[in-house]
Amino acid sequence: MFEDTLELAENKLLLLYIFDKIKIPITNNKITQIILENNFINYFTLQQYISELISSNFLKYTEGENKHRLEITEKGKKVLSLFGNRLSRNKIDAADEYLTNNINIIKKDVTITSDYTIENKDKFIVNLKAVDNNIVLIDLKITVDSNKQARDLCAKWKNNSSEIYSKILGILTN
Repeated sequence: MFEDTLELAENKLLLLYIFDKIKIPITNNKITQIILENNFINYFTLQQYISELISSNFLKYTEGENKHRLEITEKGKKVLSLFGNRLSRNKIDAADEYLTNNINIIKKDVTITSDYTIENKDKFIVNLKAVDNNIVLIDLKITVDSNKQARDLCAKWKNNSSEIYSKILGILTN
C-alpha cells in the first residue's frame, strides 16, 4: 500500500512537472497523448489524477475559443517546488527528452487550430485560427460545400499555417 501511495504521488508530481515545463495551457487530449506516448500512466488512472489535481487546485481549466485547456496553478507550482525532488531521475529525463523533441509540435497544436461545423445539410463552416502569445493573428471562417473540402482545408491549415498566413497577409497588404 505504501508503494502505491508513493507511485500515486510521483505520478501526480510528474503531471505537474510536465505542465510546468510546457508553460502554456494545453488540452486534456494533448496531455493524454504526451503521457500515453511515454507509457507514464494508463489512460484511466491519468484521467483520475487530472480530476484530483483540479479539485485540489493544483491544475485549472482555462476557457478560450470553445476549448478547455489545462494549466498548472500557483499552488501546483508551489507543491512542485516543495516535492519535485521526489520525482525519479528516469521519469524527469524521459519527460525532458520528449518535451525537448516535441515542444514545437505541442505549441503548434495549441496555437494553430482548425475545425469545422455543419451549417446546413450541404454547407460546412471551416474555422482556421492562429494565436501567438494570446494575440489572435488570424481567425478565418470559410463556408464550403462538402465535408471533404472542410477536412482538406483543416489539414492544409494544420500543415502549412505559416505559409498560408504569409500569403494571405501578402495578398491583403499589396
